Amino acid sequence: GGTSEPMPPADEPQPGEAEIALFREWIQQGAKGPSGDLDVSILSTLTVPRIEPSDRKPAITAMARSADGKRQAIARFGSVTISEAGTEKVLHTVEDLPGKVNAIDFSSRDAGAFVTASGIAGLKGVATLWREGKRIRDFGEGYHRDILYDAVLSPDGTLLATGGYDARIAIWEVESGERVRTIEVHNGAIFDLAFSPDGTVLASASGDQTVKLWRVSDGVRLDTLNQPQGEQYATAFSPDGKFVFAGGADNRIRMYRFVSRTAPKINPVVHARFAHEAAIVGLAISKDGGLLATASEDHSVKLWKLPELQQVKAWEGQPDVPVTLAFEEGKALVAGSMDGTVQRFPLPQKVSAEAPGAKSATGSVTVAGRLPEVGERKVIEIDEAAAVQPTSLPFQVKGKIETEGDTDEFSFSAKAGEAWVFEVNASRNKSPLDSRIEILDEAGDPMERVRLQAVRDSWFTFRGKNSMQANDFRVHNWREMELNEYLYCNGEVVKLWLYPRGPDSGFTVYPGFGNRHTYFGTSGLTHALGEPCYVVEPIPAGAEPVPNGLPVYTLFYENDDDPKRRLGSDSKLTFTAPANGKYRVRIGDVRGFGGEEFHYELVARAPAPSFKVTHNRDAKKEIPLAPGTGKEFIVKVERYDGFDGPIEVSVEGLPPGFTASSLVVIEAGQHQAMGIIRADLEAQAPSEEAAKGVQLVARAQVGKEKVEMPLADFGALKLDEKAPQLLVEILPDGKSGEPVVKEGQPMELTIRPGETITAMVKAQRLGFEGRIDFGKEDSGRNLAHGLIIDNIGLNGLMIPEKRTEQRFFITAADWVPESTRTFHLNTGADGGRTTQSIVLKVLASEPES
Repeated sequence: GGTSEPMPPADEPQPGEAEIALFREWIQQGAKGPSGDLDVSILSTLTVPRIEPSDRKPAITAMARSADGKRQAIARFGSVTISEAGTEKVLHTVEDLPGKVNAIDFSSRDAGAFVTASGIAGLKGVATLWREGKRIRDFGEGYHRDILYDAVLSPDGTLLATGGYDARIAIWEVESGERVRTIEVHNGAIFDLAFSPDGTVLASASGDQTVKLWRVSDGVRLDTLNQPQGEQYATAFSPDGKFVFAGGADNRIRMYRFVSRTAPKINPVVHARFAHEAAIVGLAISKDGGLLATASEDHSVKLWKLPELQQVKAWEGQPDVPVTLAFEEGKALVAGSMDGTVQRFPLPQKVSAEAPGAKSATGSVTVAGRLPEVGERKVIEIDEAAAVQPTSLPFQVKGKIETEGDTDEFSFSAKAGEAWVFEVNASRNKSPLDSRIEILDEAGDPMERVRLQAVRDSWFTFRGKNSMQANDFRVHNWREMELNEYLYCNGEVVKLWLYPRGPDSGFTVYPGFGNRHTYFGTSGLTHALGEPCYVVEPIPAGAEPVPNGLPVYTLFYENDDDPKRRLGSDSKLTFTAPANGKYRVRIGDVRGFGGEEFHYELVARAPAPSFKVTHNRDAKKEIPLAPGTGKEFIVKVERYDGFDGPIEVSVEGLPPGFTASSLVVIEAGQHQAMGIIRADLEAQAPSEEAAKGVQLVARAQVGKEKVEMPLADFGALKLDEKAPQLLVEILPDGKSGEPVVKEGQPMELTIRPGETITAMVKAQRLGFEGRIDFGKEDSGRNLAHGLIIDNIGLNGLMIPEKRTEQRFFITAADWVPESTRTFHLNTGADGGRTTQSIVLKVLASEPES
């Protein structure tokens, strides 16, 4: 129909005259189909010739170990052999199963009982209960109309769950054989099933690219685990019931925190690992929950440490696909393959997932030792005859790159663990030099700084990126990425700061505003639409990464532009000596240019950790505050030479009737915070002197020293006699967030990692009737890092025209530490209004039940 191509195709065998006559007669008679029950497949009465099997050993299609570890079951087409584990003594053989056996599951209560999942493709699916080699009962005929891929017993042995190619799930009573529940929601084959350890939840992995969780008691869907990008072939719960695992055609293992135990709830992703170079076809978890094994179509078996989900062993290059796995507890991992063989892989005696070298909590490589005190730097006179200028640290040198392609090199000695800052002043001093500096070893070879192992692959999905912007990093599969992870983009490394906030946004990277920062000495680059990028994890220089099918990038001690973007096109590099020895620093033009005017100053100095805090208020402009209203102020910090600690900013010298947010804190590693100054309802106009007396003071602990830094003059406060046309405040939303409201104190809300709570923002319209916008990505003001105002949509958080309130959502990432912090909402409506400050407490995660 609809094609001019002959059927069969011209190059295929053609029907003869007798066959054509038979077709014509059948059509003339009405081309009647088979009579009888239309629900009965014609395959049930179809007679086909028997095909003799080849001499090749039949493929292993399923394997299992009994709960007590004493029995091992191995399935091949139409049969299962039960052996004594360790001795391989055959205890039972069950045969004449209807077709391929896709799964075996031992009862956890009765070591002699097990179920098999099999059937006939296109006709029926059958699960069979066996005890000591004798058939007890069949399940599935009359309901499942295609082969079963899995059948699993509940932990107490009373229920059986089945699923297969027909995309149907059934739950059966084991004793009676009665079907008590059906689930027909998946849009693809059911490849794997797993009960939670307490038997109350069933997980199903499907060809529709999802894993779903079901409440066993009534079949209610508790969650659809998000993020998979291909068919899901395997799922499992950890023995302690804290996590759910999934793997499939997208080559990844995903580990979810299991929280939807009794009611629908989002189960957050804890880890998503690119694990194999082809589909994952099998998962197994050790009885103690400390190890996870995966099998893949790439002919490999891998072992992972839990809960870190870090690879500890790989057995690659297997002769065929290992399709099924089982742990021989404490001793070995057993894999059954398509070539019919069983492989036994001894488990490592000591399992450690730590990469060589230590890493800090933020993932950066830690440095051993402390920098010794050093004296004044020396001014070095260049000896033009020397290819490498000898120097001693610290030093200062002035030179020129006089010819194209030329470089200058300076040798120095350093001790293991010492850190030194190398900084160029050229473009800031009107030189055309676009500097590039490198640290070399004594022989002049580049010094390796760090290796970055890619753990997730992605690409830019919307527009390219210039070399400066920090926002709108739209990348594929961003839901697998987490804040504070490093993103490698064609030689540049950035760090994720804020999640995309809806369908029309992307990640914001550090520092969260202004020009983006880069890491490991890399420089900002332009990136094209469709360009690959990778989430990477740093491992120390020289360490051998565990292969995972994704790239490993080696970064050297080199820099083009200052990673913090404060020096323009001048370079800055911090070098930590890996050992006692001699080293070199090389300076040149990144373009290979040179000339008489290409002068530079190169300084080598000890790090001087410090900071500088500024605010956003213009000292020359008054800050008008109507009684009962507030204005926001923002403080930002520039951090120098590795200082990453928290900074407290206090508001001092407020006149009577005016209040401010309690201590404003710029969190460790962060670069800004917000506060509020409010006028009380009974506030009186301050005197001119009092209005100008407000002072912001920043305080921090830098090493052993307590540093106090008064900020620049703040604008003078003014009591605005013009009545406000709009007031906004935050109110509780029922019991969400466990609100605490006390007279004379800020309202308090509570949130836990991985949780979402709600609150209300209410407006008093005193003449202002327009839309009240509270921002988009920036809608939550002064929230702790890792907390966001969620579900904001394309228009951000706002109260529409004529409405007076709006519910909003606060979500905490599952890694957020305990803290107590104030937050507020801010709108530009009516000349700028803020809500009151709310105290938001982040508590520790609730203990697992």
